[in-house]
Amino acid sequence: MSGTTAGLEIAEEDQLRAQWYGLVARLLSSAPDEAVLSALGGLHGDHSELGHAIATLAAAARGTNPEAVRDEYFNLFIGVGQGELLPFASYYLTGFLNEKPLARLRQDMARLEIAQTDDVKEPEDHIASLCEMMAGLITGEFGRPVDIGRQREFFDRHIGCWAPRFFEDLQAAKSAAFYMPVGTIGSLFMSIESEAFRMAA
Repeated sequence: MSGTTAGLEIAEEDQLRAQWYGLVARLLSSAPDEAVLSALGGLHGDHSELGHAIATLAAAARGTNPEAVRDEYFNLFIGVGQGELLPFASYYLTGFLNEKPLARLRQDMARLEIAQTDDVKEPEDHIASLCEMMAGLITGEFGRPVDIGRQREFFDRHIGCWAPRFFEDLQAAKSAAFYMPVGTIGSLFMSIESEAFRMAA
């Protein structure tokens, strides 16, 4: 995604939210390389559910290698013909790719002045792209940070209505080893975001 960063100061809790979205986006946009796996392997969790999931992800990162994770990513999301999971809003909401949810997203992207970069070939309603967009809306990457109400609107319209089911499916996917805790992290973070938006309403 591309946009103009406003350079405005972002609250610490919002920076943290953007980092969580960024982590999920990075892990689901492509298989992590050796540097990313090394960084993940050094993470430490805490006693919270999310902390336990982070500790599990760190252990998984230490116990694998880039080739194995590439194979797992391929089997999960690409496959020969089709991967085990299709991480697109249109598919989860309609059963088909490139349907009305994608058209609605593109309308909102134009309104928010969000453009997909040329090197991204997947449709914009891929879960990684949507998480990247949320991070950018929080930090002001697309011009200026948007207020919590507009963040909630984007989340509800394009992420919250289907991503929790995707992350549950990822946790249970037959091919998921490294990606099982990624599914857990995504599921827990979606719940945290939904509750935070509800309380802010």
